[in-house]
Amino acid sequence: MENNKTDLTFDCIRQLDVQGNEFWYARELMGILKYAKWENFHKVIKQAMISCKISQQDVGYNFPEVRKVAVSENGKRHSIKDYRLTRYACYLIVMNADPRKEVIALGQTYFAVKTRQQELQELYNRLSEDEKRLFLRSDIKQKNMLLAEVAHKAGINTSLEYAEFTNKGYEGLYGGLTAKDIAFKKGLDENQEILDYMGSEELGANLFRITQTEGVLKKSNVTNKILAGDIHYNVGKTVRKAIEEIGGTMPEDLPTPKKSIPQIQKEQTKQLKDKKGKK
Repeated sequence: MENNKTDLTFDCIRQLDVQGNEFWYARELMGILKYAKWENFHKVIKQAMISCKISQQDVGYNFPEVRKVAVSENGKRHSIKDYRLTRYACYLIVMNADPRKEVIALGQTYFAVKTRQQELQELYNRLSEDEKRLFLRSDIKQKNMLLAEVAHKAGINTSLEYAEFTNKGYEGLYGGLTAKDIAFKKGLDENQEILDYMGSEELGANLFRITQTEGVLKKSNVTNKILAGDIHYNVGKTVRKAIEEIGGTMPEDLPTPKKSIPQIQKEQTKQLKDKKGKK
């Protein structure tokens, strides 16, 4: 019944234009998805726009910008930015939003274009290597939030404890190498995130490690941080064994891409701005 109430909430802000096309206003969706600040929600929208672009869909059609009149606390009227979103745009937004919010999972179900699942899989296969990296890195960002949440329930509370927990997973997957070892092998500085310097194959292996660890911890209801670390290590080791059995390349032996994920994101954002400026 709770899901139905939430569906009705999404339905309540759904609008129809004169042609009968459905759409949602971003600022109204922001409230439903429990984002308090537009600045934070706008970051999610911009990431969703990049996802739309690499999915070879029309960003301008799915995310048309509109202006609205708002009244400030002192009674003055001023213009603010908003977006008129298609269902697909809403779907991309909830896929890039904070997955720890219960309403986000419900939104993913509500806006999912189930009839396009096969089409989207075929589309992924046609993406360039950089586009696949962007897609997977975004997915890992969401799944790492969920992993951090179940790790916290297992008693992992400090940043140092979480770093040790994360290293356990890397050690299992990378044959004993820690995050620091992997960064050194890739020639990275201390402040550079190793996940931003992985190709799609390496990212895929880590995504599997993360999702499976999160699933096992949740199912087992682990409340011991040492046991949680052991589970993360064993999952990583199992993924490594699977790679070995199918004759794949070990993750530490995969090449490091020349461009980082932030560099690719910056390029994609610039292309979106350039395209918008030409209109």
